[in-house]
Amino acid sequence: MHYIYKENKKGAPVFVLLHGTGGTETDLVSLAELLNPEYNMLGIRGNVQENGMNRYFKRHGEGQYDWKDLEFRGNELYEFIVKKSKEHNFALEDTVLVGFSNGSNIAIQMMLTHPSSFKKAALFAPLYPADVVEKQDFSTTDVFLSLGKGDPIVPESESTRVIQLFEDRGAQVTTAWVNGHSLTQEVALQAREWINK
Repeated sequence: MHYIYKENKKGAPVFVLLHGTGGTETDLVSLAELLNPEYNMLGIRGNVQENGMNRYFKRHGEGQYDWKDLEFRGNELYEFIVKKSKEHNFALEDTVLVGFSNGSNIAIQMMLTHPSSFKKAALFAPLYPADVVEKQDFSTTDVFLSLGKGDPIVPESESTRVIQLFEDRGAQVTTAWVNGHSLTQEVALQAREWINK
């Protein structure tokens, strides 16, 4: 997997940066620098191609996930992060998952599969269109969700589903709303306040 690792301060938490469809490992670097310039960062490029665009997992259409591939890719990405945590000497509990769109979606997959590994996540424009039956324990998990009003990709009912997915499992959830499927300066500043509180 293509990735970048940037150490800004020894022993500081690590942002795991997960881009949206068509992005690369450097897409969210400026966001990370805004959120907290002292945090270290691990940016990872999705290794699935869709019409020449990088993604983290396959889909059959907009909002129609290839669930088998998502499970496989989620585990693959998790193992990659574990490997990098050993190489760069950081604990998974000290990471903050930062995702946009497709990156947020695979972040949710990893959190559901490995609920004790990740304690903090800032997820922008997430979509996880499934009823999750297992009751993972997120009581020590802190999540910032940026959701879209009039989002052409994620209906508001699906945004509500994501909120409930975390709240039903006991996570501390902070929500912010933007217009459409976007990551605005305003919501980035709200996420910064959440990170540094």
